[in-house]
Amino acid sequence: MKSFLAGLGIGIGLGILFAPMSGEDARSNLTQRANDLADSAKGWVDQGRERVRTTVSAIRGQAGQAGDRVQEATGTRNL
Repeated sequence: MKSFLAGLGIGIGLGILFAPMSGEDARSNLTQRANDLADSAKGWVDQGRERVRTTVSAIRGQAGQAGDRVQEATGTRNL
C-alpha cells in the first residue's frame, strides 16, 4: 500500500510539473493534491485505529467471560 501511495504521489507530481500551466498554478495544484492525499491517509489511519479499538474491546469482553466461566467451574467465584 505504501508503494502504491508513493507511486501515486510521484506520478501526480510529475504530471503536474510537466503540464502546460504556470509555475504558481502548478505549485498550488500540487499542494492541494498533496493535502488531499494526506487527508485520505489520515482517514485510513483513523479507520484502522477504530477497528483496533473495537477488536480489543471485543477480546477483553470475551476474556472476561472466559474468566467468569473458569471461576464458576472451579468454584472460586466471589472469594
